[in-house]
Amino acid sequence: MRSCSFIGLIAIAGACAKDKESQQSAPPQTVEVGTVEIRPQHVPLTTELPARMSAFRAGEVRARVDGIVQKRLYQEGDDVREGQPLFQIDPAPYRAALASAEAQVASAKASATSSQLLAERYTRLIQKHAVSKQEYDNAIAQAKSARANIDAARAARDTAKINLGYTRVYAPISGKTGPARVTEGAYVQQSQATLLTTVTQLDPIYADTSWPTSDLLRVRRELEHGELVTIQGNPRVTVILEDGREYPIPGKLIVTGVNVEQTTGSVPVRALVPNPRGELLPGMYVRVRLQEGTVPNALLVPQRAVTRDRSGTATALVVKLGKVELRKLTTDRAVGNAWLVTAGIAPGDHVIVEGQQNVKPGMPVKEVPAPAEVGKPPPQQPQARRPPQGPGGR
Repeated sequence: MRSCSFIGLIAIAGACAKDKESQQSAPPQTVEVGTVEIRPQHVPLTTELPARMSAFRAGEVRARVDGIVQKRLYQEGDDVREGQPLFQIDPAPYRAALASAEAQVASAKASATSSQLLAERYTRLIQKHAVSKQEYDNAIAQAKSARANIDAARAARDTAKINLGYTRVYAPISGKTGPARVTEGAYVQQSQATLLTTVTQLDPIYADTSWPTSDLLRVRRELEHGELVTIQGNPRVTVILEDGREYPIPGKLIVTGVNVEQTTGSVPVRALVPNPRGELLPGMYVRVRLQEGTVPNALLVPQRAVTRDRSGTATALVVKLGKVELRKLTTDRAVGNAWLVTAGIAPGDHVIVEGQQNVKPGMPVKEVPAPAEVGKPPPQQPQARRPPQGPGGR
C-alpha cells in the first residue's frame, strides 16, 4: 500500500519537472502593437488667435445748439446714410436771431452809404479849404468804420444761419443707428454737447487681437517670401464665430501696432472683414485664423504616439526590423490630431500608436496596422504654434 503511494508521488514529480522544462524551453510570446506608417503630406499651416470685433467707424450725434427737441426723425436701429436728418430742435429762437442779424446787415449798409457820401463831400471841400483837416480825417475814418461794421454784421448773420442749421441734426456717417438718448421735449445744451444717439458703420468691421512678436516676425518673413495666402497683398484672415462656425467671407490683415506690450510681449493686430449682412457686431468674441501657407512634404506623427521624457523632450517608439526603437523628436506645431515633426522621424517609419505601455526599446514586436485615419489632419482645423506640456503631448 505504502509502496504504491510512493510510486505515485514519484510519477507526479516527474510530470511537473517535464512541464517546467517545456515552459522554460518555449520561446517568449511576441507583443502585438498598432503602428502607423509615416508618409509625407501637403499640410496647410494656420495660426489662430482670440479677437474682439470693433466698429469700422462710430459717430456720436451731439447737440450743437441749446433748445427743446421737437421730433425724432428716424427709427431706432435703422440704417441711415450720411447727411440724413435724425432730430429736429426748436428752430424758432434761431430764426428770430437770423432775422435780427439780417436787419443789422441792412442797417450797417445804410450807415456805410451815409458815411461814404460824407467822406466824398469832405474830400471836395478840403481841396477848397472849406473844412478843417481834422473834420476831413474824421469823415474818412467814419466811412472805413462803417464798411467794417458791414463785415461784422454779415459775420453775425452767418453765425445765425449756422445755428439755425444746427437745429436740424444730421447723421455724421452712414451706418446703423443706436437707441435715442433723448426724447421729444428734452432740453439739450451746446455747452454740455448733449449726446443724442450714435451711428455705427458695421460694413466692413474690424477684428482686433494681439500677436507674439516672434510669430509676427515669422509671418512678415513668410509674406516677403510669398508663402502666405493673401488678399490684395495682405495676409488672408478667417473669422471663427462663438458657436464654432466659420464666417463665410474672408478678411485681410491690414494694421499692426508699432509698440510691443511689455507685460505680454505681443503687438496689437487688426484685420478688416467684410460684413454685408451685419452678422458680426462690435464687442463679439471670435477667433481669427491666419492661413500661412502649405508645407509640401510634412511629416505628421499622431499625438497619442508622442510622449515626453523627464527633460521634456518629445519621444516616440518606432518599429525597425521587428524591434522597438526610441526616437527623440523635434516638433513644430500641432496639426489636427498630430504633431508636425521636423526631426527624428523619416518617411516610411512605422510609429507605435497602440500598446506602447507594453513594450520597451529593443523588444521584438508584431505590427498590426492601426486605422488609416490616424495621423491625418482633419480639414480646416487650427494648428497651434507650440505643443502643450505633459506626457503624451495631449
